[in-house]
Amino acid sequence: MPTPDPVVASAEATFEARHGRHVGAPICVVIAAFDEAASVAAVVSGVPPELHGLATECLVVDDGSRDATSVEAERAGALVCRFEANRGQGIALRCGYRLATARRARVIVTMDADGQFDPADMAGLVAPVIEDRADLVQGSRRLGRSETTDPVRAAGVVVFATLISRLTGTRVTDPANGFRALRPEVPERVPLRQPQYQSSELLIGALALGYRVIEAPVTVRPRAHGASKKGTNLLYGLRFGRVVIGTWLRFRLGPGRWQPPR
Repeated sequence: MPTPDPVVASAEATFEARHGRHVGAPICVVIAAFDEAASVAAVVSGVPPELHGLATECLVVDDGSRDATSVEAERAGALVCRFEANRGQGIALRCGYRLATARRARVIVTMDADGQFDPADMAGLVAPVIEDRADLVQGSRRLGRSETTDPVRAAGVVVFATLISRLTGTRVTDPANGFRALRPEVPERVPLRQPQYQSSELLIGALALGYRVIEAPVTVRPRAHGASKKGTNLLYGLRFGRVVIGTWLRFRLGPGRWQPPR
């Protein structure tokens, strides 16, 4: 992963000064949040205290929020790493991966701070990693349920799933889903560069390096508060598609080449 910029480095140093270099819970739930004060506490509180007999902890990376996101997350019991300026969800997640790995997490779970994911689905995401059946488990609303009503966004999920499936030779149904579980070594080894839209970059990179990737059903609910920060459907689709093609070309033409699943 790229060297953190000064904003990220300062945030990580402050986090370490507050929380030390202690070993954390075996399962670390990393939540990247930007201006989600209205929903982040409920998300943190909804995380089960343990999964499959392993304790969990929440680590919220506040990506330069202008509201009380950090305060609400801490009140709900999360560890918080706060950026002083907005850097993008992809960069916030990379910070979360590093911090979770430093705390010796065995499994990292990522989810959004907007309340669209059901914490009850977390057990199904984590189980294949704990049982050594997968290295990355991607949540899929198409295998589960989507309660959102945007037909254009739903069609986009199908289009990009089809594209990535054909490019990688692996069936994928929901490449834009941010609810996933993975081994810490996956983001350590996959070169991640995107400040946004990291879900497809991580997924394609993990497949390229031969990691065992499967999908598990999850529910995606409407946002309880606020509006999406992804922009218009057209703009989001163009940017997401650029990341998909660019990431595939980077691995296809680069020195690593594609590897068989481990």
